[in-house]
Order: sequence, then structure tokens, then C-alpha cells
Amino acid sequence: MEETSLLCLLLLTTSCKPTQGRYEAHLTLSPSSSQFFQWSSLSLSCEEDDSSAGWTLRRNTTRETRTQCDDWGTSAGSSCNISYIVPSDSGVYWCESREGATSQSINITVSGGAVILQSPVLPVMEGENITLICRTQTSSDLPADFYKHGSLIIDRPTGHVTILHVSKADEGVYRCNIRGHGESPPSWISVTGRPTTTAPPTTAATPTDSAPPLQVFTVVRYLVVFCPYVISTVLMVSLYRHRPTGDGLPVSMATLPPTWAQKVLAEDCDEIAEVSTKMNDDA
Repeated sequence: MEETSLLCLLLLTTSCKPTQGRYEAHLTLSPSSSQFFQWSSLSLSCEEDDSSAGWTLRRNTTRETRTQCDDWGTSAGSSCNISYIVPSDSGVYWCESREGATSQSINITVSGGAVILQSPVLPVMEGENITLICRTQTSSDLPADFYKHGSLIIDRPTGHVTILHVSKADEGVYRCNIRGHGESPPSWISVTGRPTTTAPPTTAATPTDSAPPLQVFTVVRYLVVFCPYVISTVLMVSLYRHRPTGDGLPVSMATLPPTWAQKVLAEDCDEIAEVSTKMNDDA
């Protein structure tokens, strides 16, 4: 009977969670666990980003809805302490401001049995590791079997199991059993996806980035203009240094066939003379 009521409570608290807007407060639970033995004590606190919002702790159970801390605990500012919890304290808890903004909610199960399953009380992000501990009131290292959705997933002689790199496939209802002691209540483990990040936009190169600098263009222009003169001068010096000596007849420059550089030099000189004559006529 107790097991059926706890399953109904899980469904109730999952479907009847308050509408959650932008979080301005974070609900923390100490000790941090989703299940407790009855007659234990616990403390809930609203960690506020805006203390002027007037955050209040509320809860839903199978017996009551949207009740405040003063109805079931001791209020201390934005915190609430419960000295002796009982199974009727099982439910969903959250922080709520005067304007109606809410924090994330957490599910708490209080068991009157001999075994509980300690599991994360807040949603676990994909890729993280989680540890489940099956324990009695006096020990946490007894051999235990772990179940998911009623099916055995693993047995551990140490009483705890670690699930590495959880994914959405690991989300579900878990419980454990210690032989000779009993079975824990069911506990819902929620897995959330990692936030996506967008790459910063790349900066496109401006057209001026690909244009050759003016200095390079100037250097190339001077090379094209003056190279023929340099080549012709080098050739003339070379011919002069290698002229025949001794009894041989002197070689007249007029008898040598004109080289390509000399032709270019002559043509350039003719062009310069024409430009000079034209400029004088225009003057």
C-alpha cells in the first residue's frame, strides 16, 4: 500500500509542479538527497539573486497544495527547517516570489521503511556522473540490487553504483533492494541536456585586404622601365672588356651586329627624343 501511494506521489509531484519562469532564486536542500528516513531533519533554502523579491518556500503533497513553510516547518528568512520529517512531508518543494516567479522544484520522499535510495535531488546534466547509494539507517555498504523501471540493472556488494556519462536514456524511476532488510521507495532521476553554444561570427575580409600595396606597384613599374637600360649597359661593358688585343685588328663597334639590348636602348632614346621635341613644340 505504501509503495502504491509513493508511486502515485511521484506522478502527482511530477505533473503538478509549479510553472517555472526565469529563475531568480535557487532552492538548495541539506542534506542533499531525494529520499530520507522518517524522523530525520532537513533544511531548505532559497538562494536569492534579488533579496527584495520576498521569496517564500512552498510545497505540494498528497494532502495539501501551495502551503507555506510556516504551516509545516520553522521559517528563518528565506530558509525553512523541518526538525522531524514524516512520510506525509513527501512532495514537491519550490521557492516563489511575491510577483509569482518560481525557482526550480525538487521532489522529496520520506520513507517509514528500513531502506532508502540516495540519489541526486536536482536534474543531472548530460555527460556527468551520478552515484546511487542504497542504505539502511545504520549502514551504506551492504550488498544491494539496483532496479530501473522495475527491472534489475546491476547488483553491487558495496551498496552503491556509479553511472558514468549519463544521457537522456538514463532518465527514469530507480529503486534498490538490500536482502534481508527490504526495498527502497522509487525515486525519479531527471537528466537535462547541455546548453548549446554558438560560434562567434567570422569577420569577412574587406576588398582592400587583397589589393596590392602601392609601394609594390611602384617598385614593379621602375623595374620594368629601367631593366632594359641596365641590361644594355652590362652588355656594352662586357663587350668592351673582351675585345681582342695584340696583333689582331681592332674590332670596331660599328662592325658588330647590334644586340637586343642596344636596339631597345636606341628605341627608348628615339621615343624620349620624340617626346622631348613634342614638348618643345607645345611650349
